[in-house]
Amino acid sequence: MSKMLEPVKIGQITLHNRLVMPPMATSKAEEDGSVTRAILDYYDEKSKGGCIGLIITEHCFISVSGKAGAGQMSAADDSIIKGMSMLCETIHMNDSKTAVQLNHAGSAALRDITGMAPVAPSQVSNPRKENELPHELTEDEINGIVRSFANAAERVQKAGFDGVEIHSAHGYLLNQFFSPLTNKRTDGYGGNVLNRIRIHLEVIDAVKKRCGADFPVLLRLGACDYTEGGTRVEDSLIAAREFEKAGVDALDISGGFNGYIIPGESCQGWFAPVTEAIKKVVSIPVILTGGITEAEAAERLVREKKADLIGVGRAILADSNWAKTAIEILKQKT
Repeated sequence: MSKMLEPVKIGQITLHNRLVMPPMATSKAEEDGSVTRAILDYYDEKSKGGCIGLIITEHCFISVSGKAGAGQMSAADDSIIKGMSMLCETIHMNDSKTAVQLNHAGSAALRDITGMAPVAPSQVSNPRKENELPHELTEDEINGIVRSFANAAERVQKAGFDGVEIHSAHGYLLNQFFSPLTNKRTDGYGGNVLNRIRIHLEVIDAVKKRCGADFPVLLRLGACDYTEGGTRVEDSLIAAREFEKAGVDALDISGGFNGYIIPGESCQGWFAPVTEAIKKVVSIPVILTGGITEAEAAERLVREKKADLIGVGRAILADSNWAKTAIEILKQKT
C-alpha cells in the first residue's frame, strides 16, 4: 500500500492520508479580517472530495498590531467566530481535517495597514521588509502577545476546528525571536536557543492551558535562515526537542528569513535534509513542504523517512484536482 495513503495521527485526530495543504494567503478577507464568500468558495473548491488529509488555513492575525497585510483573515476578536465556523463546516463537509494558522507579523506588519509602529524582539529592521525600525517589545508586551495567541486559539476551537498551527517561520514575530539576525536581546528572551524560544514555549503552554491538552497544536518552524549569522539546523534540533516536550503535536518545517524557498534549490522537497534531521530527534509527526509537484515524489520522500506528511502548496493552488489525481496515481502504483 502507498505510504502516502496510510492514516496518521496528529495528537488526538486521525488523518485519512498524509497529504497536507499548507497555509497560503488568499488576501480575500474583509477589511476587518472576517471570512468572505470568496474564502468559503476557495476552501470548498480545494477540499472537494476529501482528498487532502489536513488543510491548514492561511495565517490569521491574533491582534491588529500583528496584521501582515490587507485581506488577511483575523482571529483577533470574538466577532470572527461565526464566519470561522462556516469555514470549518465547509471543509469538514468535504471530509478533510482542518487547522488554523495563527500569526503575529511583528516587524513585518506595516504601519499603513495597522496604524501603529511595528513591534519586534529587538530594534532591528526586518531583513524581508526593510521598513522602519520596530519598537522593541517589553516583557509586559510579550506577555500580552502570549495571551493573544491563547485567546485566538480558543476562538478557533469554539469555531470547531481540529487544531491550530503556531506560525514561527518566514520572518514573522516568533521567527524573529528564534533568529539571531533579529533577536539581539540580553534578557531571558535572547542569547542562546532556549532563551530565543522562550516565547514559543510560553505560547504553547498558554494555548494548551486554554484549549486543553487534547486540542492539537502544530508549530510551523522556520528551521534555517540560510544566511550567515542566522538560524541553523543545529538550533532547530534543540528547539524541536523542546517543542515536543512542551506538548506540540506536529512540526511543520519551512524556511526562516529566506521564506518558503531555498535560493538555487530545484529538487522536490527543498527542506528534506532539515526534516530528516528533525525527524530523527522527535517522535511527533514532521511535515515537509517545498516544491513538491508529483505524487511519486511525495511517496518517495515519506518512504525514505524524510518526513511523515507531505505539504503540497502551489501545485494544489494551480490545480484544485491535483490531490484527486495524485491519489489515483498512488493507488495504481500499489
